[in-house]
Amino acid sequence: MSEIKGPSLDAKVDGSSLRIAIVHARWNKVIIDALVAGALKKLKEAGVKESNIVVESVPGSFELPLACSRMIAGSHIQAASNEADLLGGLNFGSGSGILSPKFPSRSGTPAPAIPSANQAFDAVIAIGVLIKGATMHFEYICDAVSHSLMKIQVDTGVPVIFGVLTALNDDQALERAGLGKGDKTGHNHGEEWGLAAVEMGSHVRRWNSGKFL
Repeated sequence: MSEIKGPSLDAKVDGSSLRIAIVHARWNKVIIDALVAGALKKLKEAGVKESNIVVESVPGSFELPLACSRMIAGSHIQAASNEADLLGGLNFGSGSGILSPKFPSRSGTPAPAIPSANQAFDAVIAIGVLIKGATMHFEYICDAVSHSLMKIQVDTGVPVIFGVLTALNDDQALERAGLGKGDKTGHNHGEEWGLAAVEMGSHVRRWNSGKFL
C-alpha cells in the first residue's frame, strides 16, 4: 500500500531569497537533533542560503512560542536598523531643514539594496518533542504550545511551522525522526517542515505584494 500521509510534492519553490529561522527545544535531544538536521537539509536543497538560516535553542517546548515571537520581532528591528544604515550617513543640517550628508564622499552614491542576511524572517520553524508521561503535564504543554504558535503566525503574518511532535511513547517519537528500531525506522518529519517553511514563506511574500495564482 502506498504512503498516503504528508503533502504532495507538486509545489516547486525557490528559497534562494528567503530568510528562515529554526527555533528548537533541547528536551529529548537525540530526536531534536535529527529533526533539526532534516529541516536544514531540505531548506538548503530548496535553495535557502546558509547565511540566511538562523538556528536558536530554548530549554523546552513550552518556551518555543516566546522565542518565536521575539525572534520575529527582532528580525524586523534588524531589518529596519539596516535600512537606516543604508542612508549613507545622511542627517538633518542644524536649523537648515535640509538633508545634508555627514560624509560628503557618499553624497552622490545611491544606497545599495538591503542584504538578504539582514531581512526579516519569512518563516520560522518551531521544533520540539513532547512525549506523554504519567501526569497531565503532557496535555497542558501540548495545548498551550499549539495554540500559542498558531496565534503568533496569525498575529504577525509570519508563517510558524508546527514542528512539535506530540507522541504517546518514545518509539512513536523516534519513528517520526527517522530513528525507529528494526523495520520501523520511520521518516524524518523535519524534512517536511523545512519544505513547508520555504513554500509558506514564498506564498506570504507573494500574497503581501497582492499577487495570487
